[in-house]
Amino acid sequence: MRPKYTNYPFEPIMEFTAQQIAQLVEGTIEGDATACVHTFAKIEEGVEGALSFLSDAKYEPYVYQTASTVLLVPTDFQPAQPLRSTLIRVRDPREALGRLLAMYQSMKPKRTGIDPLAYVAPTAKVGKDVYLAPFAAVGDNAEIGDGTELHPHATVGAGARVGKDCILYTGAVVYHDCLVGDRCILHAGSVVGADGFGFAPTPKGYEKIPQIGIAVLEDDVELGANACVDRATMGRTIVHRGAKIDNLVQVGHNVEVGANDILCAQVGIAGSTKVGEWCTLAGQVGIAGHITIADQTTLGAQSGLAGTVRKAGQTLIGSPAIDSKVWSRSAVLFKTLPEMATQLRELQKQVEELKSKLESLS
Repeated sequence: MRPKYTNYPFEPIMEFTAQQIAQLVEGTIEGDATACVHTFAKIEEGVEGALSFLSDAKYEPYVYQTASTVLLVPTDFQPAQPLRSTLIRVRDPREALGRLLAMYQSMKPKRTGIDPLAYVAPTAKVGKDVYLAPFAAVGDNAEIGDGTELHPHATVGAGARVGKDCILYTGAVVYHDCLVGDRCILHAGSVVGADGFGFAPTPKGYEKIPQIGIAVLEDDVELGANACVDRATMGRTIVHRGAKIDNLVQVGHNVEVGANDILCAQVGIAGSTKVGEWCTLAGQVGIAGHITIADQTTLGAQSGLAGTVRKAGQTLIGSPAIDSKVWSRSAVLFKTLPEMATQLRELQKQVEELKSKLESLS
């Protein structure tokens, strides 16, 4: 049995009225404009004084049960029962909630200062209002931009540069000489610039190929926990601005990830592949090396892509990945293949019998 939480885990924030929230998200109010909220809650776990949202119709029953004081709902939502919550109608409740959560995050005080247990090399450059937690480390000739946070055991290697207002959570590592732009977030255990997987087979085994390039994250990139962006064999591996990379993703050496791409959990991209802009790679997508993927390509979960995608805006799925509509039609047949095979054998048997009869008559 799941525990019931009486106190929602968000910290209390400054109190806002429904009217103030509606102005922030450009919504319209239905109900008490003076209703006040001071925290956030999922709609199924709503409490008095909380703000919740509805973006998926399957959660509509909770609209009539929740104790949340204010609900963000789609503009066209029509309640089927009486409500006790004040509604704020917006075009996209999830996007509106995101804006409010960002505002909430910005209101939290930032920690600054260098803990005595942090290590900063004498030749390193550390900007203003930086936070270095215990056991954070900054190597020789490394640079840390203003307002950046390094949490315990986060490491920035020799000659590496991390821009302004970044967050490196516990155990995140930026290897030597690699570059991280402004406003990047590296979650726990993520690694930028580990060696690419380069080995040459010899009669005695595999000989390591030195990886002398770097890895680069442009501005506003986020890496999930234990995500890895390998350094290039030569040149650079690059993740362009605004890309969001989920947990346990592998970006191989010399790969180029396009601006505003989404790479979901357990995606793996082999070396020297170029992914276009605004692409979405769903969970467990595997991509071969040395290919190019056009802009705005979507690859469905567990797809395997072995060749170049030249036409922009396609949705592909399967392994090997094909057009999603073709795959859907094919998937309908997969379940009936055993019966179809039985029928085919029966038809072949009947054809052979007919041929034998015809031959006996001639």
